[in-house]
Amino acid sequence: MTTRVDNAQTATDPTDTLGTVIDDVIRPRAPIVDRDGAFPRPGVDALAAAGLLGLASSTEVGGGGHGMRAVAEVIERLAAECGSTAMVVLMHYAATAVIEAHGPRDVRAAIAAGDHLTTLAFSEYGSRSHFWSPTGTATAADDETVRLDARKSWVTSAGEANSYVWSSLPLTPDVGPMTLWLVPADSAGLSVTGDFDGLGLRGNGSRPMTADGLRVPSTARMAADGAGLDAALGAVLPWFLVLNAAFCLGLADSAVAEASRHLTRTTLTHTGAALRDSPVTRRDLARLMIRTDALRTFLGDTLTALETGRADAMLRVLQVKALAGGTVADVTDGAMQLCGGSAFRKELGLDRRFRDARAARVMAPTTDALHDFVGRVATGLPLFDEANR
Repeated sequence: MTTRVDNAQTATDPTDTLGTVIDDVIRPRAPIVDRDGAFPRPGVDALAAAGLLGLASSTEVGGGGHGMRAVAEVIERLAAECGSTAMVVLMHYAATAVIEAHGPRDVRAAIAAGDHLTTLAFSEYGSRSHFWSPTGTATAADDETVRLDARKSWVTSAGEANSYVWSSLPLTPDVGPMTLWLVPADSAGLSVTGDFDGLGLRGNGSRPMTADGLRVPSTARMAADGAGLDAALGAVLPWFLVLNAAFCLGLADSAVAEASRHLTRTTLTHTGAALRDSPVTRRDLARLMIRTDALRTFLGDTLTALETGRADAMLRVLQVKALAGGTVADVTDGAMQLCGGSAFRKELGLDRRFRDARAARVMAPTTDALHDFVGRVATGLPLFDEANR
């Protein structure tokens, strides 16, 4: 597993401006994004203008040159305010990782400059959350182009991104399980084929897309034919899983903070006691805090394992999203119970965080799949059976 995880800091660190973008654009618009299911374009544009979309891009092409720890902090802070915006940016960073490793310089430079939003297009109707088993095809043509045909079931930022890191079966049979392509958004034959009206993450634009006779130049391939799974596991998966954990941490931490504020400022008129004056209430809040802080510690250890090349780094990467998905589901549920009927109103924002948190356990690789992967690593088995590669 190879990935850049340095924690570069510069005098013009764009993360210094993140708080301003959150205060001015993302936090005020979060309820609207959720209510209307609106793609958070103003927030994404503000992040781009602040240099944050190019945070993980190499300094060689004008990017921030930051590693995973700094990027995880950005996702955590965004998720605390607007889960939809955080997920759009998370998928952008995950796709950027493979483009940095295998993509063309002009696209890398555009991402670094904040002029290009990208995303992953892996999930398909035929294989669902088994992203490692694409069913869409790639066929070579005589004019040095490749025809792509596929029905993608979930693509974050569908119709909004400038490019899609697209998976397919390989051009040549039996050379590997998957090939990756960089597909421009304006490609003929590419279309958004459905709407998204989700329980949570309502503004992240996760809609189905279809490639019907889509043509890309053969140079659009990233990594060797059939080597797409290795590229995905090496360049994409660590970023995707770790940033998902940071996303969950941001949601959980903000839910605990909101519950703590509610318990502190809410008083029972007939007794004069605040909700926090109950030992049982304080105990339940403490449990949520401990769960959240445990996730923070585990995420920090995962980042350290990657940064230092520890032998258990891959195991930690697989574990961290599984832990995070369960933690954020339990913590947001507990915060809802602590705040009672008030949590069912929109003012606290807990209902939005509760709904956004449901996605973590079912987003591929799902928690069940990750538990299997962890068990495989722990017992010396390969991550995938040959029949499933």
